[in-house]
Amino acid sequence: MASLPEGFRYLPAYLDRPAQENVVEQIRQVVADAPLYVAEMPRTGKPMSVRMTNCGLLGWVTDREKGYRYQAFHPTTKRGWPAIPRELLDLWDARSGYPKPPEACLVNFYSDEAKMGMHQDKDEVDLEAPVLSLSLGNACLFRIGGPDRRDSTTSLRLSSGDVVILGGAARLCFHGVDRIYPGTSTLLKNGGRINLTLRRVRR
Repeated sequence: MASLPEGFRYLPAYLDRPAQENVVEQIRQVVADAPLYVAEMPRTGKPMSVRMTNCGLLGWVTDREKGYRYQAFHPTTKRGWPAIPRELLDLWDARSGYPKPPEACLVNFYSDEAKMGMHQDKDEVDLEAPVLSLSLGNACLFRIGGPDRRDSTTSLRLSSGDVVILGGAARLCFHGVDRIYPGTSTLLKNGGRINLTLRRVRR
């Protein structure tokens, strides 16, 4: 098995069950204001298997016509995104090691059949800031490689409450989610997994 890239940090069980429940309740309020929607891949218009939304000053979106980008409003409601919950800002302050606050929190909801192909997070201007990811709900098989798509990969099983940070050399490493493990958590009453990804976009 390949070693994990430098700058990759894995913090298992970082949030306990009450803290996870609190974050889920905050995300429910975010989704009430900015509903989950199905984004499209650039050019092909192929729908992604996850549903998504955002909170923060900016939100990451994608569609066939304009591709990957950040914008200040929800693509369906056309309203500005709701604020990032205080609990997530505190998490960033405690673990990111970066002096500026996140501007975007991407909310991905994975059904038990969903997955995410290998990709780089490179739509941000500020690539010095890490990407901080929190898993909630059912466990997943997370895979990370190197900065080239052909690099060897390592897989980790991420459970509810786990935090992963991609910084330094790991910041532009390819990564993805190969599968969800149904029935591995009771946090979300209807199953599935929520992934929250905090990002700094601008310098």
